[in-house]
Parts: sequence; structure tokens; C-alpha cells
Amino acid sequence: MILAFALAALATTAVIAPGLARRLGRNTGYPIAAVFLIVGGLIASQASGVLAGGTVAVDWAWMPSIGVDFRLHLDGVSLLFASLVLGVGSLILAYCPRYLEDNERHGRFYALLTLFATSMLGLVFARDLLLLVVFWEMTTISSFLLIGGTGRKSSLPATRAFVVTAAGGLSLLAAVILMSLAAGTTNISVIMDDPSRVIDSPQAPVIAVLVIVAAFTKSAQLPFHFWLPDAMVAITPVSAYLHAATLVKGGIYLLMRFSPLFAESALWTATLMSVGLVTAVYGAAIALKQHDLKSLLAYSTVSQLGFLIALVGVGTPEALAAAALHTFAHALFKATLFMLVGIIDREAGSRDVRELGGLRRVMPVTATLTGLAAMSMAGIPPFIGFVSKEEAFDSLLDAPGADWTGWLAAGTAVAAAGLTFAYGFRIFYGAFAGPTTQRGLYEPRPSFLAPAAIPAGLGLLFGLSVGILSPLINRTVKDTMLTDVDATLSLWHGISTTLVLSMVTILTGLLLFFLREPVDRLLYRHQFPATGAKVFDAAYGGALRLGEWTGAPTRASGIAAHIAWPLGALLVIGVTGVALWPDVAPPALPTTRPEDWAVVGVLAAAILALCLAKSRLTAIVLLGVVGFVVGIWFLIAGAPDLAITQLLVEILTVVVAVLVLRRLPPVFRQVRRSRTLATAAIAVASGLVAGAATFLLTGRRERSPAAGYLMSEAEEDSGGRNVVNTVLVDFRGLDTLGEVTVLAIAGLGLIALLRGTRTPETAGRDDSSLPPSDREGNMVIFQVASRLLLPGIAAVSAYLLLRGHYMPGGGFIAALVAGVAVAVVQLPHGLDRPPRLQAIPLIQSGLALAVLVGALGLLEGSFLRPMRGYLSIGAADLSLSSSLVFDLGIFLVVLGMTVAAIERLSRGVAEASHRPGPERVLELHGGDQR
Repeated sequence: MILAFALAALATTAVIAPGLARRLGRNTGYPIAAVFLIVGGLIASQASGVLAGGTVAVDWAWMPSIGVDFRLHLDGVSLLFASLVLGVGSLILAYCPRYLEDNERHGRFYALLTLFATSMLGLVFARDLLLLVVFWEMTTISSFLLIGGTGRKSSLPATRAFVVTAAGGLSLLAAVILMSLAAGTTNISVIMDDPSRVIDSPQAPVIAVLVIVAAFTKSAQLPFHFWLPDAMVAITPVSAYLHAATLVKGGIYLLMRFSPLFAESALWTATLMSVGLVTAVYGAAIALKQHDLKSLLAYSTVSQLGFLIALVGVGTPEALAAAALHTFAHALFKATLFMLVGIIDREAGSRDVRELGGLRRVMPVTATLTGLAAMSMAGIPPFIGFVSKEEAFDSLLDAPGADWTGWLAAGTAVAAAGLTFAYGFRIFYGAFAGPTTQRGLYEPRPSFLAPAAIPAGLGLLFGLSVGILSPLINRTVKDTMLTDVDATLSLWHGISTTLVLSMVTILTGLLLFFLREPVDRLLYRHQFPATGAKVFDAAYGGALRLGEWTGAPTRASGIAAHIAWPLGALLVIGVTGVALWPDVAPPALPTTRPEDWAVVGVLAAAILALCLAKSRLTAIVLLGVVGFVVGIWFLIAGAPDLAITQLLVEILTVVVAVLVLRRLPPVFRQVRRSRTLATAAIAVASGLVAGAATFLLTGRRERSPAAGYLMSEAEEDSGGRNVVNTVLVDFRGLDTLGEVTVLAIAGLGLIALLRGTRTPETAGRDDSSLPPSDREGNMVIFQVASRLLLPGIAAVSAYLLLRGHYMPGGGFIAALVAGVAVAVVQLPHGLDRPPRLQAIPLIQSGLALAVLVGALGLLEGSFLRPMRGYLSIGAADLSLSSSLVFDLGIFLVVLGMTVAAIERLSRGVAEASHRPGPERVLELHGGDQR
């Protein structure tokens, strides 16, 4: 339960962060940092057991019908990455109060940063493939919001980051689907215990490529690297957390977690090693030419991530140990450097090394900390960066393949490390060496420096006593490769090949540093003709233009243009289906009764009259008649739920349509005869195709096994006798929740689109001032009648809601009845009475209630699993179910949608009615005064 509590604690903190920020301002970072430390302490309390070979697990049923559970797992790999998420996260949060402006609101920032930490922690704890994908996508979304939170200038970089990483998420989803099909389970533990399930599958190479693509997009590897430097538009705390210790390490974690499946694959090894090492050299070379310190660190991160991916690609236990150690080391020195660059930017007003210089004299502590972190990054003893680089060189020398493979890999790594040494020294020299250019600066507060000082000091401490980390690194490798490894980490291994390579690295770095001017000229002379960002922008712009071209035919204001395309698609599909249809079996049961022909006759007459109608209002009335007749037909056919829904929808449709029509001319405009013939042809053809499809698909098969099961077992399983309702709120509750969510989004969209239709000159105007001859202002009878009808309609609505589980009714139907009540009350008053029901709170509370009921189902074993009970009142036994509360949530969302439509559209009507005289008459008839 500790793992679940950790996630719940962070999620709760994210929810309350805006409230804290309103009271504490930028200092909100301190209590949230304390929460991170407490959660980290709880995780650390399990470390001894994990390092001894034990595990901490949570296993709750989530979707048991398909074998998907909410599984959390803490092993060595998870412990390593969780320590980075929580440890570095607490430091960043303690850094934020001094970095952020005091006069701005930061609730959104703190909430998103904590939500991101929750997502990352869930990612490294996830032990189910689908849960892994869920948390992976949560990191993508929350990071997008964090990157894009700095204003308009961050919009495009945030979009680039989101599109690239979201594409990687789709790749991971495809890999997870194929992997679960091959293994027959989504349980990662089961898959790792028997890797042959996936390895021997014919889809194994495809799965490997999909996992690699997902990791490359998240960890900014060529050719997906460009989003990371662009993301530096985010504020420094975001860059320090996401792009040093957490988000970009998500790809490393993914590759390490699935390494046992593909480590023996030549495709896996060759791809990771080649792309990783090329990215390491490329990123380091581009970093060396940067003048902006933050951009330099961004390309440095790209390079270091390539280094890590190459180590994972080697696939040996020693290489994974080196990757784990360097992951830890990189988080320490890169988080320090990002925070210190933020301090320099705050104090000096610039990050450009050409505008800085000599800061060591006015900011000696900052200079010292920067030097410590830069030396660790450069791989200078006795820092932890030196130890991790030596372990990496040693592992690359033993890379699988021909003898020259290891030397080539190690040589490439030395080149990348030499470039790293050079730009590490450039950071310090550019900002702190030379003459002092800004003598008015001073050292920042200790509270500003402390969060950066801690990881800088740890980089030195762990370098001197790196053996402390041996148990964690060994357990990480053991839990990754399921192979014992006895890596004894130490600062000094004696004279060895790796020591020679380290010396070559340092000499190469010094040479590049002292020859920085000719090196700069060389780097600027040879540049790629196009950057990744430009290629992305061109592709993204092309996709937008393609979408614009695709949607152009339906962009006309006329309804016919919108309807013609889906009807045309229906025609093509229908004709193709009829042409390819096999022999038609005779109906299993009679599908037509004599009374059906009577209904068809009435429908035909109403539709013909509708087609001939000249008045818009007449057309709407006839369309309502068609709907009512169809509803009666459903009732005759024995579908009362469907009939009631149809009738209520027709009532509200007519109401809404009339509200819209009041803003249009009363009669249809004249159109060309050719257009009439074309639309008539499309309508007749669509009707024939739909009729043929209905004829071919009705009554020609027996009842399906699922239908038979529901008819016989629904009451036993759910306690409800209304099978339709039990399907909606019990058996297929997740589908219903998704549909209600879409409806809620549509309702909020309607409110946003129609916001502002009320004009200032008509707001608050009193109808009592209108003359008695104005029909729009004299609706006393309607107003009185609405008061009499309201209690009865409300009672019917409540009755339908309560009985829905047992007889025709339910939340949707009850909400439609309540919507009729809203229309009856609102329309006579227009703008003069503010709506008593507010659409947005209704929608929000309904959706929240539905989700809450679903979450409570976890107590019974799975999300949305109904909880049942019985209440005895005298001789009566009442069956109670959480499905009723879920249905109440549906009721509130649908009612909110209805309130939004009626209230927003009635505003437009009321405005029009408040313009008496010729202007009103001309508007109704679509004319003007000229």
C-alpha cells in the first residue's frame, strides 16, 4: 500500500497546490518539497528489503475481464528512478520560491509540476503494460503544459515536444498491444519471467522497433532530438526537473525495463549503440558551439542521453550497471548546472557567455558550485562523473560483435566525452573567468543556492565513496537482466585501459578548449542545411494544409454541404455492401406486422409535407411529427426505453430549433432547380441504401450469446430488471462514462461558442417597459402555467431516475424530462430571470460524480464495479446499487448540456425581442431598410 499511498499523496498535493499558492504565493514550493521528502522517506524505508532481493507490490483488479490489473511494483530499477524523481524533485521545488517572481500566481505551475512527478512515479512503479502506457501519456501531457506555460513564445516549442513524444506514445501503445498478444498477458512480471513468449514471437522485431522509437522520442535521440533544445523556452525549474532527471530519463527506463527481451537481438543492439553514440557525438559538438548556457545544457543532455542509450544497447550486465550509475550521476550534475544557470540569469540578466565574465569575483559560491558540477560532467576525478565514465568505457570495450566493435564504440565514446570536457570548461570559463563585466552583482541568498549546492556536493561525496552505491546498482542490474552481477564500484582501479581512455578524454577536452576559436570557426562553417525543427515545422504545416484541404468541402455555412459528404460516404458503403452481400438468408422471425404499414403511411405523408413546406417553422413542426411517429413505432415494437428517449429528444429538438429559427427569416429562400434535384437525389438514394441495409440486417440471425446472457442473468448480476439500463450503467459502464465525457466536452464547447451573445444594451432590460402590443413581452399565461407544471415535471423526472434500474427510465431519460422543465420555466422569462440552474456546475459535478463512483468500484475489485446492498423498510426489501449514483452523474451532465443549449440560445431570442419596431420586423423577414 505504500506505493499507492505515494501516488495518492502526490496526486492530492497537485489538487490542493492552487489553493496553497493563493495563500503562500511562490513559497508554496516549500510545503510541496516537504511532501516529496516524506514520500521519498516512505519509499526509502523499503530500500533495505528491495536491495536484499525483495519486492513491494500492489495488485488491484482494474479490468479483470481482459486480465488488466492496477499493478505497482518496487524493485531495484524502480527504486533508482524513484529516488531521482523524488530527490531531485524536492530540490527543484525548494529552488522555485526564490526563482519565481513574487507578484505572480503560481498555483497552476506547482500543480502541473506535482502532477508530472506523480506521472513519472507511476511510470516507474507500473507493472502492467497498459498502466505503463497510461502513465507514459500522462508525462507527455503534463510536460507539454509545463513547457507551454510561459506565454505565446512557448506555444510552438511545446507543440513540437508534444507531437514528437505523443507519436512515441502511439508507438509504445502499438508495442504493448503486440507484446500482450504474443505473451497472452499484460503483466510485466509474467512476461519477464518467461521472455520466450515474446522473443519467439514473429512480431518480436516489430515490437523491438516500436519500443525503440518510443524511447528515442522521449529521450531526444536522432532524428527526434530537436524538441529538447526548443523546450528550453520553459522556465529553469521545468528544464532542471524534466530535462535533467525525469522526463528524458523515461526512455532510458523503458529500454532498461525491456532489455531482457531484446538484449540478444542484433537489431536491438546495433540500433541502440549506433544511434546512441552518434547522438552523443552530435549533441556534444552542437553544445560546444552554443553561447546561451541553457541551450548548451540542452544539447549536453541530448549527448548524455545518447551515451546512456548506447550502454543499454550493449546489453551486458556490466553495461547496464554503468548505465544505471551514469543515470544517477547525470541527474546530480545536470540538475545542479540548470539551477545555477537560472541563478546566473536571475542575477546577471543574461545567459549568454559573451555578455558574462569574471563572475567568480562577485559570486564566488556560485562559481565554486558550477565548477564542482562541471568537473563531474567532464569526468574529472574524484567526482562521480569520472567513475561512471570509466565504467562506461570498460563496458563499451566489451561490446558484442567483432573485436573492432568494442574499440570503435569506446573510441566514439571518448570523442563524445572529450567534447563534453571542452564544453564543461566553456561553461565555467565563459561565465566566471576573465575580467568582471558586471561589478554590481552579488551572491544570491543561501536559500537560493542550497538546492543547487546539495547535488553538487553529493557528486563529490559519491565520487569519493562510490562503493555506497554498489548494492543499488547491483540490484538494478539483477532486477533488469535477471542475472547476478557483482559490480564493485570504486574511484581507483589501478592502471588500466579505461584509465588511459580517461586520460585521452581529458587531453582531448583540454585541446578543444584551448583551440576554441578555430574549433568554433570549424563548427560554424560546417552546418546542416536544415534543422530538425525546420523539418518538423514543414511537415506540421503540410499536415495542417492537408487538413484544411480535406475539410474545405464542409466549411460552407449551408447545412447541405455538411450533410452531403457523410451521406455520400453512406451511399458508397451501402452500394458496396449490397453488391458484395452473400446469399440472403430468409428472416428467422416475421419482421413486419400490419400496423407497421399504417405507421409507414403516416411517416411518408409527414415527410412529403416536410419536403413541400415553405415555412421554416412548419418544417420544424413536421420534422417533430416524424420524430414522434418514429417514437410511437418504437413503442409498438416493444422498446419503451428507446421510445421515451426519442419522444423527449424530439420535444427538446423542436424547442432548440425554434429558438434558432427565431433568428432566421420565416421562409426558406429560393434555390436553383438543379440544386433541388441534386439534394433530392442524394436524399432518395441514401434512404434506399439505409432501407436496404435495414432489410438485410433485420431478423436474419438468432439472438447473440451476449444478448441471451444479458436477458437471463442481468437481474442476478446487477440487481436490475431493466436490461437496457443495466447494460448502460453496469455491464458497459466504461463506455457510458466515455460517452458522458464527450457530452460534457460538447456542453462546455457550446457554452464557450455562444458566450457573449448577450449585448450590453439589452442586458437586464425589463419586459414590463414594453408596450402591451408586443407579443414577446406578454407571456403571463405561459409564465403562470410554467409554475403549475414545474412540480409535476420535476416529480416525473425524479421518478424516472429512481426506477431506471428496474423499469423504463434512467438518468438520460430523466435528464431530458428535467430539460423540458427548464425550457418551460426559462422560455417565458428570457433574460429577465437569470437561470436558476447553472450549466457548468451541473456538468462538472455530474462528471466528477460518475468518475468517483467508478473509483469506488475499485474497493470491490475493479473500476466502475457496482456495489450493491439491501435496505429493509417494514415488509419491503429495497435493493440499492451504486449504479443509481452513477446514473445520477449521467443525469447531471445531460441536464447541464440541456440547460446550456436552452439558456444560451434563449438569450439570442430575448435580445431580438427587445428590439421593437421596424428593426425587429425587418430582422424577422430577413430584410434591411435600404
